[in-house]
Amino acid sequence: MNLITQIGQLTLPNPLLIASGCGGSGREIAPFVDLSRLGAFVTPSVMLQPRAGRPTPRLVETPSGMLTALGLPGPGVEGFLERDLPWLAGQEARTVVSVGGNSVAEFGEIARQIDASPIPVAAVEVNVACPNAEDRGRMFAWSPSASAEVVRAVRTVTRRETPVLAKLSPDVTDIVTIALACADAGATGISLINTMAGLAVDPVTLRPVLTGVSGGLSGPALKPVALRCVYQVHSALPGLPIIGCGGAATGRDVLEFIAAGASAVAVGTTLMHDPSAALRILRELEDALTARSINRVRDAVGLAHRPAGYVPPQFKTPVEEKL
Repeated sequence: MNLITQIGQLTLPNPLLIASGCGGSGREIAPFVDLSRLGAFVTPSVMLQPRAGRPTPRLVETPSGMLTALGLPGPGVEGFLERDLPWLAGQEARTVVSVGGNSVAEFGEIARQIDASPIPVAAVEVNVACPNAEDRGRMFAWSPSASAEVVRAVRTVTRRETPVLAKLSPDVTDIVTIALACADAGATGISLINTMAGLAVDPVTLRPVLTGVSGGLSGPALKPVALRCVYQVHSALPGLPIIGCGGAATGRDVLEFIAAGASAVAVGTTLMHDPSAALRILRELEDALTARSINRVRDAVGLAHRPAGYVPPQFKTPVEEKL
């Protein structure tokens, strides 16, 4: 089974990633999974300065998912470069660094410092879901022009061979237009999707549970929305690499994202209750591909877009495989 996949000039041994923020800095998830066996590890969003994040409670379970409003806690870019990135390099992890910022200038400065590091990174993921302090706190991701401006600022200071990925929010009217704007600004690929805004109310106090009031919905409840976004963007921009993210918990889920048009898939919320899930999911993906007589994962990318009359490979159940 050939699981190799491509994101621009970046070659990954398999399409499975740990989503941003869901494996901690890497140290937290490392006792449960060998990071070098994953396609890549995506860091929490790195901000310019250290941040404690929001006060608790900042996480609550919801039906088929959870809401989080962490406030992007972290050591800041200097702390990340001094402690976290060297540790990840020591684990032989292919590291995708998520970057965040409150202004276009902050995004550019963080990316510049990461690019100047003697330790190379696999890719830079631009978290355009951050609030824009220069535009009344509106998310960059809500505007094609604002998203493009951030991507351009990161692309300008990042070496050409390093892929720059724009991570988009589903809370928009037309995600294809925003993806196109990011691609025109120099994005190598698109990560789809970030969390979706939601709210939980305490049944006793009848007040919002989270201190930040609303939070980002993740988990299985988000999967249909994420698949729709991946399908739409791949349909409009079939040559643009996509990393699917949102509710994937099994190998079959990952294959669905790949069929919708993703070249790689990041898993996240499922790790909260099963931190060792990544390698299980990878094995299940291999089984799902084998059952469909697909020998290369790249051959499955975009299969959901096949024309009418296409006859898919014969699917065999596990029982039929044994027979």
